[in-house]
Amino acid sequence: MDDEQLLRYSRHILLPQIGIEGQQKLLGSHALVIGAGGLGSPIALYLAASGVGTITICDGDTVDLTNLQRQIVHHTDSIGAAKVESARAALALINPEVRVNAVNERLSPARFDELVPNADVVLDASDNFPTRHALNRACVKFRKPLVSGAGVRFDGQVTVFDLRDAESACYHCLFPETGDIEETRCAVMGVFAPLVGIIGSVQAAEALKLLTGAGETLSGRLLLLDALAMEWRSIRLTRDPACGVCGDR
Repeated sequence: MDDEQLLRYSRHILLPQIGIEGQQKLLGSHALVIGAGGLGSPIALYLAASGVGTITICDGDTVDLTNLQRQIVHHTDSIGAAKVESARAALALINPEVRVNAVNERLSPARFDELVPNADVVLDASDNFPTRHALNRACVKFRKPLVSGAGVRFDGQVTVFDLRDAESACYHCLFPETGDIEETRCAVMGVFAPLVGIIGSVQAAEALKLLTGAGETLSGRLLLLDALAMEWRSIRLTRDPACGVCGDR
């Protein structure tokens, strides 16, 4: 690191759990972020500010006025622009050292198989079950740690599926694809603006811990947030040996 980097990241370097070695790991890391909306916004901002060397952010949507209530990486002047291009511009203002790959498309399973192997950590900031399940299958296939988050109304959840570990559960263990799970969307149900900021920030923190090796991650635990009461609950997760996605590992 040069002198400017030592200053920029000095507050990380002062932490013994990260230090110079951990910060260098971040600078050499690649994070794949699926979604540039309410969750993806704080994720991308904190990863860029923290010096994650390469961030690939994927989203096929454009910025709409209704997004600005919670999708803090975008601005009024971004309305009508591709979300990934709006996000790339915002991240460049925060940290021009970070390389941002903007993928302006709704990804197919085949594209996940192209992108996931190149990442050191994958963050799911999507808003629909088909995307989450396709991403999970790719992370299981290539044994990549997956940081999963979701939020709607006043309720949020976040966990880590560290698929490098053969005993880790996967997303399908928690929410089977054939299960009777109701999908709720912000456009229909509404969402409390800071909720996705809180959950997305936790996702960013878990990704940074995975990349540096600092602390204990949420692998094996699901955090549930009731933001109306501001109460957290923690639930233990175990792998389903009969899981149709990860059961044969």
